[in-house]
Order: sequence, then structure tokens, then C-alpha cells
Amino acid sequence: MTRILVLGGGFAGLEAMRVLERRLRRRRDVELLLVSDRNYLLFTPLLPQVASSLVEPRHIIQPIRDLRGARRFRFRRDRVLAVDLGRRRVELAEGVLGYDHVVIAVGSTTATFGIPGVDEHALPYKRLDDAIILRDHLIDLAEHADHEPDPAQRRLLLTIAVVGGGYTGVELIAELQDFFHSYVVPRYRGIGPGDYRLLLLEAGEEILRGVHPTLAARARRRLAREGIEVLTRTRVTRVLPGALELASGERLPVGLSVWAVGVQGHPLPLEPPVPRDRLGRILVDRFLRIPGADGAWGAGDAVSVEGRPEASVPVIPAALAHGRLAAENLLAALEGRAPAPIEFAPRGMLVSLGEKDAVVEVMGLRFSGYPAWLFWNALHLLKLVGLRKQLQVALDWSLARVFPRDSAIMREPTRCPRCAGHAVGGVGRAA
Repeated sequence: MTRILVLGGGFAGLEAMRVLERRLRRRRDVELLLVSDRNYLLFTPLLPQVASSLVEPRHIIQPIRDLRGARRFRFRRDRVLAVDLGRRRVELAEGVLGYDHVVIAVGSTTATFGIPGVDEHALPYKRLDDAIILRDHLIDLAEHADHEPDPAQRRLLLTIAVVGGGYTGVELIAELQDFFHSYVVPRYRGIGPGDYRLLLLEAGEEILRGVHPTLAARARRRLAREGIEVLTRTRVTRVLPGALELASGERLPVGLSVWAVGVQGHPLPLEPPVPRDRLGRILVDRFLRIPGADGAWGAGDAVSVEGRPEASVPVIPAALAHGRLAAENLLAALEGRAPAPIEFAPRGMLVSLGEKDAVVEVMGLRFSGYPAWLFWNALHLLKLVGLRKQLQVALDWSLARVFPRDSAIMREPTRCPRCAGHAVGGVGRAA
């Protein structure tokens, strides 16, 4: 029996398994097994709308077993601890699996770049639970600010800094502006339009690096019109409780810091060790093979294609292309055929700028404003996996036109200094 493992249940891993299943479904001498520490696929482009209470968290995830349907491959929810490439063994939290061929698509983690205090005092923004935790912290801050008599303290409480001016940071800060403007200010009677402050910090010269300069400038103007302070050439050197320390030596007081500076390769130990790039991603050749490791391929955010930076961008289309090619080249190895090289290059970009605005570049065509926002919504709705999820998200968007967003705190905020000072179970305890 030939065992093929796919490690990772994201877009790259599921696409690889889809191709393998289609081609090998009649082969009873081949076992297909997908391993992931999460039992769902997360549609990451809509994460900012979870943080702003626009979309229900469960509506942007699809259980892997539902995606599998009647397909033959097996799924195991388990955590991958290490891979022994020489002995072809995968160590899991609940056992060890041998393999004949493996696709490593374990994704990425939040990049901290070794900056002190990030893990302790900033909220990450990558996974579904990150978005839910951020949402609850934002509402918690609004609850405290609502009865804060000192205007300066109230504004400090509601000073939210998003560090990172890439796609994620820009879309997140735009959604937060919509949340404060359309929900917090009208619903919380102790909070006025001037009581909150939103900051977007970027170490580079401009936000949205890699986006056409005219669209990046258009996005910056839009954020500024909404009252969002965009601070470029502003490098954070330390994250402190209630403040950000900048390279200039200045300390910027904040009520909440959100870390959205990008991703780095998953720190999954491989034995023997393999070369990695400066972001910790596994270096693969143009056929997505892991050099020196027979029967091993890499895909998605976990890898960097040597000599092909355009094929190594951490976006969903690249992950899908990686997954397809890794599976095809694995099949070629089984059948004794020559592998094919990666040919992926991004064909465009879309960035939401909040309610009724976006910037889009698709196949050389650039446009912005309301038409771009409609295009952004239509495309992401189409890309959601499954009709059920498409209907749920479309209904969320429609209901938000009529009813207010939900401000119920779903879990106790863990990093609120005011909550920490209250006695558990006290009658007047703020939440």
C-alpha cells in the first residue's frame, strides 16, 4: 500500500488533495490522508469583517469533512510536530505516521521579526480565533470608554493601532473605521465621533507595497478622509503595555495594538534540516520539490520557490497553484513522467477600503470606488467554498443594511488591564 500524506488543511493542502483524489480515486493500492490541526478551511479575505462584527465567524469557514463529501481520502485532525524526511516519518501529537510521498503545506505564522513585546502585548491577526478575540477586545474597550468621565482617557482607551500597511492592515483598519462610525458612536451614548483614534503604522515609504502607485495613493487618500492616521516610515521597535516604542525614540500611547506586518514560514522541524529563506519558508525548486528529500514536495505559504519570487507571494491564488502543481508532480513521479515547473504569476489585486470603496487591478485594468467595491464583494462571494456559505455571507451583508451589528462579547478579554483589576463575579464588573 502506497501512503500519500498531505500536511495542512488550507487552500494549498486541500487543492493538492483534490487533484490526488481525482486522479487516484480508483487506485485501491494508494492511501490518501490529509492531516491538519484545524478541521475547517478558513476564507481569510473576510477576516476583517469578522473583527468588525459584519460577518458571523462560522460563515467564513467550511468543515473539511463537508468539503470531502463522498471522496475517498481520509482526514485526521492532529498537530504535526516534526517530519523526518530521511526515514519518511511524520511525528504527530497523537502518534507517528510513515509515508511514501508527502506534500508539506502547513502554512505560515505571524511574523514578529524578533521585536520585543509583540507576543505579550499585541494581538496577532491571522487565524479565525484572532479575529474573534480582536472583536471582543474592541467591544470591551467601547464598554469601558462609554462610562469613562475623562475625555483624554476615553480617547486613549479607543486609540487602536494596526501595525503593518499591507493588504491585511489596510483592509482591517478600514473595517474598524466602519465599525466605530456606523455602530459604536450611534449605540454607545458616552462615545462621540472624536473619542476614537485609528492609526495605521507602516515602516516603509508607502502603504500597499506592490500595488500600483496610483491605487496605493488613492487608498491612502481615502483612509485620510475617513480620519484614519496613516504613519509611514514609522518603524516599531518594541511593543509595551499601552504603548508602541518607535525607532525615533518616541513612545506612542495606544489602547490596543494589532500586529499585521505579514507572515513567516511555519517553524515545523524537518530532519535533516533543509534550506529556508529569510522569512523561514522552506526553499523548494521550480518543481516544488524539497531538495535532497525524495518523495517530498512543498506548497503554499510554507515554501518559497527558489529564483521565482513572483510565485512565492502568500496569496490564495498562489497557494492553489502550488497545491495543483505539487499534486501533479507527485503523480508524475508515481507514473515515471517528467515534472512540470511552476508558472504562476499574480494577475491582479483587490483591496477593500471599507463601506462602498475599494481599489482593484485585474489583468492591467485599474479602477476604484463603488464599482471596485461591488467587484470585490462579488468576486469574494463567488470564491467562497459552497453555496451554503455564499448564502450565509450574502445574508450577513444584507442584514447589516437593516439591523445593527452584534456587540455581544463572546469571550472574556484576556489583555484588558481594567478587567484584570476587577474582582471576579462583582456586581458592577464591566465586561
